[in-house]
This record gives sequence, C-alpha cells and structure tokens, in this order.
Amino acid sequence: MELRCEGCAGCCVDWRPIDPDAAGDGDRTGRRPTLDDRYDLVPLTRDEVVAFLDRGLGDVLVPRLFEPAEGDDHVTVDGITLAAVRDRPTFVVGLRKPSKPVAPVGTGVSRWLDSCVFLDPTTLQCRIHGREEYPRTCSVYPAHNLELDAETECERVEAAGGGERLIEADVPAETPAPPFGSHALGATVFAYPVSADLDGVVDRLRQGFGTDDDRARFVGAAAGSRPGSLSVDRDRMAEARVRAREADSWAGRAIDAWTARAGTDGALVGLDDAERERLVHRLEDDAGAPGTPGWGR
Repeated sequence: MELRCEGCAGCCVDWRPIDPDAAGDGDRTGRRPTLDDRYDLVPLTRDEVVAFLDRGLGDVLVPRLFEPAEGDDHVTVDGITLAAVRDRPTFVVGLRKPSKPVAPVGTGVSRWLDSCVFLDPTTLQCRIHGREEYPRTCSVYPAHNLELDAETECERVEAAGGGERLIEADVPAETPAPPFGSHALGATVFAYPVSADLDGVVDRLRQGFGTDDDRARFVGAAAGSRPGSLSVDRDRMAEARVRAREADSWAGRAIDAWTARAGTDGALVGLDDAERERLVHRLEDDAGAPGTPGWGR
C-alpha cells in the first residue's frame, strides 16, 4: 500500500463544502445512521481512549450515537430512538473536528473546513503521527476500505481532480482486524450503562451543542468498559469522567479558539499564506502543539 498524502488531508478534513458530489458521505454509509454529521470520525479503542486521558487530552474526545437499523435493540432518550444493546445506548468515541483554515485535496485555496483536532493547517500533516497516541485506524488507513472493496478517501480526492493519491493498493499482511464486528463490544463499540442519565444530553449532541460534561459522560463509560461484555466498572467510569471534564490541553484550547474565530463552512479564509501561518502558530504551536516534520523527510 503506497499513498501520496502531501497537500491532501482528504481523510482528515470534511471537504464536502468544496465538492459534495466527490466527497460523498464519508463514513455515514453504514446500516445505522449516525446522530451527528461529522465526516470520517475515527473510532478509538478503549485503550486509546484511556491513553488520551493519560496524556491530558480528554478534551479532544467526542461520542457518536446511532439510530437503530432494522432488527436492532433500541431505547428512546429525549424523544430520539437510539440503537442499543438491551436497554443501553451504543456509541463510539472519536476525535473532535473544529473548523480550521485549510487548503486540502490539492485545491491550494484556504477555506474554513471541519478538520481533525490534530491536523496542522499549515503542513496538512498530523501532529501526533507516529506517536504512541496515534490511532490505529489512522495508521492503517485505507487498508480496511481496500479489504472490504469500499471506496477510499484517496480515490474520492483523485476523482475530484486532486491528483494521484492511491499509488499502490495491496493490503499489508499485518493489517489488524477492522474495528467493528463481533469482537467490538466494550472494545470499540460501547454501551452506556443507564440511559436515563442521558436526559437532555442526547438532544444537545444531536444539535451539535454538546457540553464538556456531555462528552465526558461517554468518555468515562468507554474508559470503564470491559472488552467483550456490557460490563462497566463504575469507579473507573467516574474517575475517567472527571479527568475528561477537567482536561485543559493545548488541543482543547485550540478547539475553543478556532471555533470562536471560524467562518461559515467552506468560506474563504481571507488571509494570505503568511498571515494564516502566523495564526496557526499562535493558536496551536505557541499553545504547546507538537510540530510536524514537513514533507521533505
């Protein structure tokens, strides 16, 4: 598998405002519709959730809930029918995507687009690439798509005129199993233990107004989950919820700063490259963000 990622970031950015026909629906193509409209949410394992908490990055995590498919268990919260296991709403945890000034998929034009919290808008590289907390799903992309004969973001970018991206498509033999399947419960797909505790929370999440505490509830439940079961350790859940709610990382502060500054989705940024680079440096690098190596290495 060989990719040309320079100047792309198609898998890290919601580029539907640029070319909705080419970008498609990202990961919103499964049997269970998602409650949110985030593009290409990266599902984290329980161990990855805990690792982010251990590094003080609990404020970058966000839950995703689902509507039920035919035949699914379900539960109703805030008048919203949710996919469930027995009476417990199911969810995954991923990374937040604030709007940032980026010029992805070979466009060369900076626009306000929802982007992974760890994407450096200047280099279009991941600030945690190769680090211990780098998600497994990101590290193997797009191997699982290729295994399942599903369209990759690389191919979508190529179709939109973004240059050749998927150079060689052989799937590495050591590729781990996809994150979903019979093994996923408690490991990648979690079940919130008491649906009544989510009154008000689900409606805010659906509207995109989830609070720090709303997100922390699900992060805590994921961290307290036991792989292969519905069991949730209540002490671990409570401790993780507090850690997530109280997190104050450079990345969480950058999310707040970008959100306060962002223009309309897809709008031109209105800054030249030097001005944009200074802004990124002030909001992310000066706040403690790890640097990226550039594309010359």
